Amino acid sequence: MKPIAIRRREPVSIAGWPADLHPLLARVYAARGLTPRDLARRLADLVAPSSLGGLDAACALLAEAIERDLSICVVGDFDADGATGSAVAVRGLRLLGARRVHYRVPNRIRDGYGLSPGVVESLADAAPDLILTVDNGIASHAGVAAARARGMRVVVTDHHLPGETLPDADAIVNPQLMRASCARESKSGDPSPHSSTTAANPDLRNLAGVGVVFYLLLALRARLFPNDGDDRARQDRPDLSSLLDLVALGTVADLVPLDANNRILVEAGLKRIRAGRCCAGIAALFKASGRDPARAVASDLGFALGPRINAAGRLEDMSLGIECLLTDDPARALQLVEELSSINAQRQELQATMVEQGEAMIARFIGRYQDDALPHGVVLHEPDWHPGVVGLVASKLKERLHRPVVACAGAEPGSSELKGSARSIPGFHLRDALAEVDAACPGLLTRFGGHAMAAGLTIPADHLARFAAEFDAVVRRRLDAQLLEPYIWSDGELDPEAFTAEAAHALRYAGPWGQAFAEPAFDNVFEVESWRAVGERHLRLMLRPTGYAGTFEAILFNALEVMPPPPRLRAVYQLDLNEWNGRERLQLLVRHIEPA
Repeated sequence: MKPIAIRRREPVSIAGWPADLHPLLARVYAARGLTPRDLARRLADLVAPSSLGGLDAACALLAEAIERDLSICVVGDFDADGATGSAVAVRGLRLLGARRVHYRVPNRIRDGYGLSPGVVESLADAAPDLILTVDNGIASHAGVAAARARGMRVVVTDHHLPGETLPDADAIVNPQLMRASCARESKSGDPSPHSSTTAANPDLRNLAGVGVVFYLLLALRARLFPNDGDDRARQDRPDLSSLLDLVALGTVADLVPLDANNRILVEAGLKRIRAGRCCAGIAALFKASGRDPARAVASDLGFALGPRINAAGRLEDMSLGIECLLTDDPARALQLVEELSSINAQRQELQATMVEQGEAMIARFIGRYQDDALPHGVVLHEPDWHPGVVGLVASKLKERLHRPVVACAGAEPGSSELKGSARSIPGFHLRDALAEVDAACPGLLTRFGGHAMAAGLTIPADHLARFAAEFDAVVRRRLDAQLLEPYIWSDGELDPEAFTAEAAHALRYAGPWGQAFAEPAFDNVFEVESWRAVGERHLRLMLRPTGYAGTFEAILFNALEVMPPPPRLRAVYQLDLNEWNGRERLQLLVRHIEPA
C-alpha cells in the first residue's frame, strides 16, 4: 500500500478572536474557516424552518390528522438515523397532540429499503390514514403509489438525493430537492414543477433524516401553537427541545457533515445528555458502553451508542432499537440495551471476519498484479457475506485503500440478487456515479440511492462483473488520480508547552467534532523513550519532543504494522484526557507514525 502523507492545514491569523478564548482553539477554528461570529452555538441561531421547502403542505396534512384524531404511521429506516428519526417523529407528534401514532420499520432482508409495496401491504390491518416516512421515501415510487391506492395519504421526509422523478406523495420535505431542482433547471431551462414548493436553503442540505423530521415538527408546532407574544401561550407550547438528544445521536451516527447548523443541533443534544436530561434509552446506552454521560462528546455518539442501535437493523429488527429510544422506563431501556449490545457483539465478530476476507482478496490481487493495477473503484463480493454488514466492510476497506469501495452480498439465501453498499472518499460523489452507471447501462442496476459518501444498490448476481467494470470506469473518469493518494490532516506542530490537560479539555468540548469538521490533530517529531505492547495490537509509549526535556505518555491503537516503533518518529496525535479514579491526566492519542 502507498504510504500515508501528512498534510498540514495552512496557518491562519487569529487576530480579532476573543481574548478569553483559548489561543489553541482560535488557531483551530480559524484553520477550519470559522470567524469569531461563528462561535455562537445557540438554538436561536438555527436556520429557520421556513427555509425548508414542502413544510406548508406537510404541516397542513399532519395538523388535520391531529385535529381529526386520524391514525398516523411513521415508516422509518433500519439504521441509527432512521431509528432516532422514527423515535423523534413518534415522540414529537404525541407531544403535539396526536393520539393515534405508531411506527413500522422495514426488515432489511425481507422488505428491503424504504416504503415498499410490501411494507404498505403489511399495514393493511392497521390501516393508517396517513403515512409519514422518515429517512426514506424519496425513491419509493411504487410504495407511495400502493399507499395512495389504499386511500392513505403520504408525507415523505427524507434527506437522500432524489432521482429524475419524484414519488406522487401528498407532500415531500427533502432539503436535497434544491440541488435536484437546480440541476434540472440548468439542463432544461425550465423550472422544475416542484421547485416553487420544495426548494431548500443550502444551509439545510446537510441535515440527517432525523434533522429533517425535527424541522418538520418545529414548523408543525408553529402552526398548531402560534407564538403571538402571549406569555401563557408560549408556556403552553410543547417543548420540542426534549428531542434534541435523539437528534444529536442520529445526526452524528449518520455521518452527515457537521456544518454550523448541525453543530448547533448536536451541541444542544449533548448539553441535555451532560445535564442528565436525556431519554431512558440513551442513558442506558451510555451505561452499557461504559461512557460517562456527564462528559459526553460527539465521538461517544458515533463510536459507542450509534453502533449498538445500528446493529439491530443490520442483523435483527430495528424495532428493537426504536423501542429502546421510545421507552421512558429505565429498567426496560436497560433490558433492551442488553439485547442491542449482544447483537452488536455478534456484528463486531462478523465484521472482523468479513473485513479480513476482503483484505485477503485485495492482498491476493495486489500480489498477482501489483498496486498500480488495483481498480480506482473497487467492487468486492463474497458468497457468505451478510448483507447487513457489507457497508461496514466497504467503509473499512475504503479507509485502507483510499478509494471508493462497493461491498456486495446475497440479498438473502438463495436469491439471484446482490445487495451492495458503497462508501466513498472526499471528492467523489457516489450517488451521482451510480446514476451515471445506470444511465450508460439501463437495466444493469435494479435500484440504487444514497448521497455523496454512502450509497446502496441492488443488482442481479450475473451483472456483478459488468457492474464492477462500469463502476471502475466511471471512477476513473470522474476522480482526479491525486485524490487516491492516502493522507492524514494535521493542524501543524504544537509547542510542547501547550501539552496540557487544560488544552486537551478545551479541545474536547469545543466541537462538536465529526464529519467535515475534524477533531484537531497535530504533528511533531519525538524520541521514543520507551514502549510496550498493550494486549496484542496496541502500543503504549513514552515520547519526548525533540529538543524538550520532558516526556509524555501516548497510546497508539491497532499498531501491529509499526511494532516495534522507530526510535525517532514523527507522529500525528490528538491531545487526549485519560480518566482514572475520577482524575483526568493528559495523554497523546496517536493516529499515525512514520520514521523521522
